[in-house]
Amino acid sequence: MANHFRTTERQGSDDTGRVLNVVPDANPQVSAADDAFAPAPVSTGQFDVIGADEPEAVHVVTASEPADPTEQPGFTSVFAPLASDDSPAVSRTGVPTISFKNVSLVYPAQPNKPALDGVSLDIYPGEFVFVVGHSGSGKSSLLRLITREQRATGGQIIVAGQDLGKMKNKKVPYLRRQIGTVYQDFKLLPDKTVYENVAFALECIGKPRSVVKAQVPEVLRLVGLGEKMDNFPDQLSGGEQQRVSVARAMVNRPPLLVCDEPTGNLDPAISLGIMKLLDRINRAGTTVVMATHDREMVDSMRKRVIALEAGHVVRDQEKGGYGYYGAL
Repeated sequence: MANHFRTTERQGSDDTGRVLNVVPDANPQVSAADDAFAPAPVSTGQFDVIGADEPEAVHVVTASEPADPTEQPGFTSVFAPLASDDSPAVSRTGVPTISFKNVSLVYPAQPNKPALDGVSLDIYPGEFVFVVGHSGSGKSSLLRLITREQRATGGQIIVAGQDLGKMKNKKVPYLRRQIGTVYQDFKLLPDKTVYENVAFALECIGKPRSVVKAQVPEVLRLVGLGEKMDNFPDQLSGGEQQRVSVARAMVNRPPLLVCDEPTGNLDPAISLGIMKLLDRINRAGTTVVMATHDREMVDSMRKRVIALEAGHVVRDQEKGGYGYYGAL
């Protein structure tokens, strides 16, 4: 997978031993002098999930390894500041990141009421897509199909060139580690600090400790939580907990971010901050697919809108608004 974010900034360490990146403030209005943080080219969406028949080896850090974590395999700068307020142009040619072809999903408890019925759509690298519709319209089901939490009853789903219907179960974890997920209820580990919650996402896939110590403080600073990495989730506000969730989803720089009602439990002012963060992530090259009931946010951002009703796509609109879907 392409390295979207690079930095040549020097690093230091605090008195806890964590290696800290010297990064600009998370505010997207940054100085043009920060050339080292300019975004790299947008991802093609072709991330590597197939062919990893054996589990990825866990790398053990030894004293003989370079002290500078930027020299370690797998190090990346997670985000790049934005230099423009204009939405990036998205090319809808080539291979889509996500492709649904006449997809249906039927739950055994409701055999006569498909959750999705004949859904066909393509989402290309770098797009920001809202999925809207009232409760029970099929939004969450669509997202679960993308992450292979559910198998489609019929049709074909392709994510980054991989047919999820033919994917072996043992390869599903390799797919999911390339997809960041953000949930409405945060899903943070209550007995771990903010730092440990985000680090856990890297530790699970065997990243070196030096990479963890470098990337976790960086991503927390960039979501505005650099001063709270030693706090526990119950010491944070709802908006802060959701920012931890976003940091955890993005710390491994996945090319695809899937969000299921990420602002559903937040008040409007806090929701705005979360949406600005997700927009910034998208501008840096990550494809974002977000299910939401937030009418005002959808209307104000004017991104692509896919509206579902009773399991059918009833509207697919570029720079669309919320419409009447989700009012029930």
